[in-house]
Amino acid sequence: MAMKIEMKKIRIRDLVKGFEGEGEEEGIRGYGKHLEIRPPYQREFVYKPQQQVAVIESVRKGFPLNIMYWADREDGDYEVLDGQQRTLSICRFVTGKFSIVDDDGNEKYFDNLDETYREQICDYQLTVYVCNGTRQEKLDWFKIVNIGNVKLTDQELRNAVYHGPWLMDAKKYFSRMQGPADTLGGKYMDGPANRQKYLETAIKWQCGDGSIEGFMAQRQHEPEATCLWKHFQLIIDWVERTFINPRSFMKQVDWGELYSKYKNKKINPDELEKEIAKLTANHEIVAKKSIYKYVLTGKEQDLDLRTFTRAQKQAAYEKQEGICAHCQEKFTFEEMEGDHIKPWKEGGRTEPDNLQMLCRPCNKSKGAG
Repeated sequence: MAMKIEMKKIRIRDLVKGFEGEGEEEGIRGYGKHLEIRPPYQREFVYKPQQQVAVIESVRKGFPLNIMYWADREDGDYEVLDGQQRTLSICRFVTGKFSIVDDDGNEKYFDNLDETYREQICDYQLTVYVCNGTRQEKLDWFKIVNIGNVKLTDQELRNAVYHGPWLMDAKKYFSRMQGPADTLGGKYMDGPANRQKYLETAIKWQCGDGSIEGFMAQRQHEPEATCLWKHFQLIIDWVERTFINPRSFMKQVDWGELYSKYKNKKINPDELEKEIAKLTANHEIVAKKSIYKYVLTGKEQDLDLRTFTRAQKQAAYEKQEGICAHCQEKFTFEEMEGDHIKPWKEGGRTEPDNLQMLCRPCNKSKGAG
């Protein structure tokens, strides 16, 4: 049976009735508590202040907002399919969570507006399409109607599929800006937290080479995510003890991998910091994040070093007339590789006068340089 769709006009005064639960993982409700504003498949609130204000300005000036989509549930209540960010912006303003600047340049909260403006906002009609169908049909439609909006991240889509008690508990730790994970390890994490990046990273760190989907499926109905949080704490504690000077590019490092392999290695943090500082200043290293793995492994291939350009290698190849600088045999260009005459470890730079072309076997036998 095809999903049924019905158009409704909802006044803002009715939408904000019973608005409660903002910031609570158990849900956010409005419309006389009959509307679940954040169902399990919805993302966190991600609108920036200027985006929230833009929604209210549109309402205040009587401009039309985009159509919103609700799903009609079997229990007689509704849930937001599309329009959560606009809905929360409206509810947050009417309940005094943020202010706007009026036409005279004055900061105004909803309660400070003239009664005429308050009534105008409350009487504003939102266009809502209400659909009735199976949960899978609703989820499929949710993905479709969101194509034109902020694209869902992979983890937001996983959350829609594997929602349950474990996920709700995990989100308390990992899905809030200034939340526990952000406060503890924000300077080492690539975010933002409210787009589920912290949660995705924490799961990757614990499951290693395993599937995130498989990890979540196994724990979907468990009551809490304490083990995930504790594992995250252990990793961040190790990072802080091992690398004593935080740097911005630490956010890009896979700390879970390094922790699992080197957590028991004896390390002098002060000596390590001296080496990291020296490497950070070396312009031959392109991606500074690679420094952290290198200082633990000592393997040059773990460093993201500058490489010779194809044009530089082609010029050196022509100059050598296709002859390998080591074995003196002739090769095609594709059979040869660029090599540092003076190795990087000895101060050699990635410049044309320090370039020689070697055949692949000779370059491999020479080793990294």
